[in-house]
Amino acid sequence: MITFEGLGENFKFIVYEVENQARSTQKFMDAPSRKRYAKITSRDDYIDNLKTIIENKCYSRIHSDRTLDKRQLNKIRAIQVICVNLEKIADYFVNIVKQMQYLDDQSFVQRYGYTEVFEIILDRLGSILDSFDNEDMSKALYICKAEPLLDDVYKVRFDRVMNEMGMGRDAQSLITVLFIFRYFERVGDALLNIGEAIIFSLLGERIKIEQFEALQQTLSKSGFSDSFSDIDFSAIWGTRSGCRIGKVETRESELTPEEKKQGSIYKEGSLEKIRKERESIQRWKQIFPNLVADIYGFHEDADKGSMLVEFLNGCTLDEVILSGDAELVRNALFILENTLLETWGTTMVRLPIKTNYIRQIQSRLEGVLQTHPQFWRDPKSLGSSEVASTKALLEACAKLEDELEAPFSVFIHGDFNINNVVYNHEAQQIHYIDLYRSRDFDYIQDASVFLVSNFRVPIFDSAHRARLNSVIEQFYKFILQFAQRHDDHTVQARLAFALARSFYTSTRFELNFKFAKEMYNRSMFLLEKIHQFRGGAWERFSLPEDVLYY
Repeated sequence: MITFEGLGENFKFIVYEVENQARSTQKFMDAPSRKRYAKITSRDDYIDNLKTIIENKCYSRIHSDRTLDKRQLNKIRAIQVICVNLEKIADYFVNIVKQMQYLDDQSFVQRYGYTEVFEIILDRLGSILDSFDNEDMSKALYICKAEPLLDDVYKVRFDRVMNEMGMGRDAQSLITVLFIFRYFERVGDALLNIGEAIIFSLLGERIKIEQFEALQQTLSKSGFSDSFSDIDFSAIWGTRSGCRIGKVETRESELTPEEKKQGSIYKEGSLEKIRKERESIQRWKQIFPNLVADIYGFHEDADKGSMLVEFLNGCTLDEVILSGDAELVRNALFILENTLLETWGTTMVRLPIKTNYIRQIQSRLEGVLQTHPQFWRDPKSLGSSEVASTKALLEACAKLEDELEAPFSVFIHGDFNINNVVYNHEAQQIHYIDLYRSRDFDYIQDASVFLVSNFRVPIFDSAHRARLNSVIEQFYKFILQFAQRHDDHTVQARLAFALARSFYTSTRFELNFKFAKEMYNRSMFLLEKIHQFRGGAWERFSLPEDVLYY
């Protein structure tokens, strides 16, 4: 237990005080009296002050003591969150006793059976110190489980009150009962926050209870059988698709081969996306076993899914490009190009396939305009000259795209950003990650995403931009050479459509308006050029290469 500057004692006192408030509130509801009312309301100020003292000590210690390790910092942060929620619970009890004055008969609320509510609350409040001091994960989860129980209690009382209100009697008292049980339900929310704070103090990362349970299930299915307090969970990134990603490993410094599964990547998100990613990984694994990670565990729960996959050693390509020396970058691109030649060549199906780049823009417009509402052009005219609106231009280009077909399909990555490609220099190996969009489609989709993912890196000094532009130039030449080798005569036209899509949709992730507008303008320029080319032979379309460079 953390004891410096009396923080441990203060923490115990606030837990005890909130427990006492719960007991006092139950006694007041059983037999209301002015003395009990005054006791509850007067102790509320003491709890508020105690919470403020604890917060000040937590912040002071975090900012002044540089000797604290990560686990100590996590403990202090957890104490602060727990105390904030304990103070909220105390406030809810004060609100409950204040609500009692609106009952026509103060015994009216006893008809609705609140004893089980206090049993749940007092049981969980009594588990806080034990769970926190002894780092007991199971008790932390037990505290969290108060929330669904109190939700259920509220739902039953709510339905009963609504039914009785329809009878036209005791309206004021019924509404008051509803408010009282609503405060009980909010106590459950605060207890959930407290349980999750204790889990944070053990894992070192903020993780929701449903995410932790999915992690538990997934690890169990992967063969992990040790205590979950022996796990380090490190959040890596919440992807733009809404998935949570973290690295899971044991606390020991050395792992045996059998323990390898404990140094893994955990991914949790919508069931549809996690299922799709698992299917994609399995298909990639059948064709190119070393290209993607092994799956160690998979779990489904309602509308959520989770996976535990192999941790792939290496650096993402953006790290290589921005931080590696010139020789390392050249070598990484060489391995990448050879990987693409193999994957595209092996999975190529010589049947024409329709593309849908403009439809992809249209499906993402809401996200773009939410971030940048200015990126929607109304029709304009000056004399005899007219400028089409964004809507009209997209509709016209969508019709033009219907005239185009890719001469063949390949199995694409589907989200081929430079941070979704891992380069392992020691093994001279490229790996793919984040594969839920993989499908049989036009290779130009991956090409355009790769090119624009280099362009949209928000770094503007001349040295780094030169690096990025060099990668873009080399990869663009590689694409043209691949197209020529495989008799793809409309490559530049399709690339214009695909680049317009990638530039436009990328603006929704860029809050630097000037830079976002650069991408928007390039998209509009390409769409205008495509529109002006209508009626022409797409084999003769020429992509203006300067649009690729910043």
